[in-house]
Amino acid sequence: MVRSLFTALLVLITLSGNLPEVRAGYKEITLDDIYRSNTFSARSVTGLRSMSDGIHYTAMEGGTVIKKYSYRTGDEAAVIFSVDNLPDNEFSSFSNYEFSNDERLILLTTGREQIYRHSFSADYYIWDREEESLTRLSETGKQQLATFSPDGSRVAFVFKNNLYFKDLESGREVQVTTDGKENEIINGAPDWVYEEEFSFNKAFAWSPDSRKLAYYRFDESNVRMFNMTIYGELYPNWYQFKYPKAGEKNSLVTIHVYDIHKGRFTEMDIGDETDQYIPRIKWTQDPAKLAIYRLNRLQNHIEVLIADATSGYSEVLWEETNKYFIRETSDDMITFLEDRKHFLVMSERSGWMHFYLYDMQGSLLNAVTRGEWEVDRLIGIDHDKRVLYYSSSETSPLQRNVYSISLNGRNKNRITPREGTNNTVFSEGFRYFINYHSDANNPSYITLHDDSGELIRVLEDNSSLKEVTREYGFSNKEFFTFTTSEGVELNGYMIKPPDFDENKEYPLFMYVYGGPGHQAVRDSWSTGAWYQMLAQKGYVIACVDNRGTGARGEEFMKTTYLQLGKYETIDQIEAAKYLGDKDYIDDSRIGIFGWSYGGYMAGLCMTKGADVFALGVSGAPVTNWRFYDTIYTERYMRTPQENPDGYDDNSPINHVEKLRGKFMIIHGTADDNVHMQNTIEMVDRMIEKDKQFELLLYPNHSHGIRGNAAHHMYTRITDFVVENL
Repeated sequence: MVRSLFTALLVLITLSGNLPEVRAGYKEITLDDIYRSNTFSARSVTGLRSMSDGIHYTAMEGGTVIKKYSYRTGDEAAVIFSVDNLPDNEFSSFSNYEFSNDERLILLTTGREQIYRHSFSADYYIWDREEESLTRLSETGKQQLATFSPDGSRVAFVFKNNLYFKDLESGREVQVTTDGKENEIINGAPDWVYEEEFSFNKAFAWSPDSRKLAYYRFDESNVRMFNMTIYGELYPNWYQFKYPKAGEKNSLVTIHVYDIHKGRFTEMDIGDETDQYIPRIKWTQDPAKLAIYRLNRLQNHIEVLIADATSGYSEVLWEETNKYFIRETSDDMITFLEDRKHFLVMSERSGWMHFYLYDMQGSLLNAVTRGEWEVDRLIGIDHDKRVLYYSSSETSPLQRNVYSISLNGRNKNRITPREGTNNTVFSEGFRYFINYHSDANNPSYITLHDDSGELIRVLEDNSSLKEVTREYGFSNKEFFTFTTSEGVELNGYMIKPPDFDENKEYPLFMYVYGGPGHQAVRDSWSTGAWYQMLAQKGYVIACVDNRGTGARGEEFMKTTYLQLGKYETIDQIEAAKYLGDKDYIDDSRIGIFGWSYGGYMAGLCMTKGADVFALGVSGAPVTNWRFYDTIYTERYMRTPQENPDGYDDNSPINHVEKLRGKFMIIHGTADDNVHMQNTIEMVDRMIEKDKQFELLLYPNHSHGIRGNAAHHMYTRITDFVVENL
């Protein structure tokens, strides 16, 4: 934005009168520190993989070496692989690796190229540890999703929308499917909306006996095309992909099993209804039986089918209906036990997410966990001891701790003593675990424990980062709760300036996400250095989790059903008013910022809450749910045809005439998730209503703005906030 020197000087004079200097004795936080020097990045321990003996793990170092270490001592036991040993310098580094089950072979990933959020293509190589030989998986070009069979004799992969496998003994490459075609038929990989909303990128699975491949076939021929312009050439490219918007047609999904010895295909019976979802397939412990999740389009009725892999015949093993929607459709929802007699279900049938044990006839045996708190995720099952490990919000919705419990629901033990957020990773056989702990004001503290929970050693304490945050005067997050005028208690946190004086007035800058099931208010470390920088400049930072967010039970989360944005906006407005009533907050200077769902919320707050919010920054926002995808949107809203008012009443695009404050809107032009269409339509409406705004576009960036563009973006957002709030 071009400004005259006179205007710039006036801005500087005004700012110097309103905002205090950085407190003496503290270093000034800069955007270079945050986005270029990574001054505030926490150290972690990543990429550790347990070996099958349960007493050693491997780690990839520098993308060039895989080393073997002892869990107990941390001592290096061996170099498993090094690129220095490669013949003919085939490649100089790799980004990932996978062992075959017998750990003789290593599948190496190199030359990775991202496709969407989860998916990528790459070059794959197999290293034979015994023969010290390297084999390229395929000469066809970059592949996707290369995966060993359980017996390590074959590797399946996807290439150009078709499923293949390679026999490692003979070197023979077999093309399983032949009808794959871009933007029409996909075999073995999900379409865009399944990948994004059901969070998986591999749409095939080896049977436990390595004799069969089960796979998805997506027919997206009738899904409408979405077009994005990719800039950089004299004539920009037009990137096209299938994207089903709310109320539109989805892909036709079928499930197939290929017998690799007989060369026979069998289509699994998933019913006559075609307008439905198949969120997961997974083999049971019996290699003749495939489990298939079947979810209706309204997403309020889920069934688990057991299909005979030879005939395709299926029957319902378990099902559940919900008056709102089914929340859990991930791998954790159903786990088949090794005894072949039982399975575990993750369900909110009680109004809170918990585990339940069933027999293979589909009869409920017992609740494994229970109470007015929520299971967060399944960590593992010790099948021999019949013990389940899980994390939950039992101590507080803001915290996560890890517990063990017998599958009969008895003998529960908390194994993570520190308050805050804990995440554990067990070794094979559950002999050791690594715990990743943090809280709101302390970065990751990573420790190794034995199966009794006894501390063996500290792997990373981030003491140097803690010293850096002290030098820069980071303020502690302070948690608070307040009760709205409707009697709803909401959780929030606040960051005050390092030289906070309760007798002064400060502008308030709020961060929001607010989407279904999400939590921004957590007792866990997130650097938040940019917010600390704003606090240094004299802003009070606050964040409140509105109705619809997670870890507080079904009724709290699903309050927003059919009316996304309505209650969330009410709660954010009430939060701003509650904070604005504080003696130390200037209620005429309240701003709000959010990205994605948070960008949607910022747009609503700036329009429906125009009398409260003086400034808003809306990043990659949904501006009308009609523009977003089927699976996510219809889960919470049903279709636009069924619920037109729900879509329109709380879309920022329909409330532009209320806008009064300073408003910035940001988007990446190649956002395949929340399309730039949302911002363009909002801008068009603001022009129509003669509303002023500032627009930032980032060419060829997707849903997240990365690299130097992030530095550029936050420079402008910072200036925008400082100039106007």
